Amino acid sequence: MNLILLEKKDFIDRDHVILTGRQFKHLVSVNKVEKNDELICGILNGKIGTGRITKISSECIEMKVHLDTDPPKSLPLTLVLALPRPKMLKRIIENVTSLGVKDIYLINSWRVEKSFWQTPLLSEDNLKKFMILGLEQSKDTRMPHIHQRRFFTSFVKKELPQLSKDSVCITAHPNALKRCPSGVNKKIILAIGPEGGFIDIEIETLEKNGFLSYHIGQRILKVETAVIALISRLYL
Repeated sequence: MNLILLEKKDFIDRDHVILTGRQFKHLVSVNKVEKNDELICGILNGKIGTGRITKISSECIEMKVHLDTDPPKSLPLTLVLALPRPKMLKRIIENVTSLGVKDIYLINSWRVEKSFWQTPLLSEDNLKKFMILGLEQSKDTRMPHIHQRRFFTSFVKKELPQLSKDSVCITAHPNALKRCPSGVNKKIILAIGPEGGFIDIEIETLEKNGFLSYHIGQRILKVETAVIALISRLYL
């Protein structure tokens, strides 16, 4: 845990907090903290700073905190991702959160199995847990926004054009003719399909709405690997 992510409910006054539950257990059993230790802290969607432990009991940790630094800058990237297999979802959300992605659209696609949409991992509480793990890892406090869209054509034709204004629009597709550019470092909308990629009619629909298709090499990667490789390539 590289950062203790605080919420308003943790504060007992302006600069004192009490930690219980998962964070308390981790700090005691893994970090082996002691009284007067200083830890890096941040308040959700706010400043980062330090917290000095003032008391440790069998049930909680009390700290005095001083938060005065802005969190890292976010990536100017909107990720449009065909809903991955549930076993990949947690890792992908955690990893892209760590990389600084703040807008994530989980969308349907012909190759997305209907059962994927029934997973309890898509609940608001579970998605928040995954994002918190990503924020703690990367010393960030700004929570991403995750949007779920179950109708591909409606989303691409009606909503995506507004989202993609003034952006570089890229579709990752293993059968594309051109290699994905590197070091773009601009505002980007990145669309990534399911295992096997988007089907032809989906690619055509995206292209009609301003998206250009690119591949990232001869190797066929798992979605969770491709997401990280693409983001790293676009923002060197």
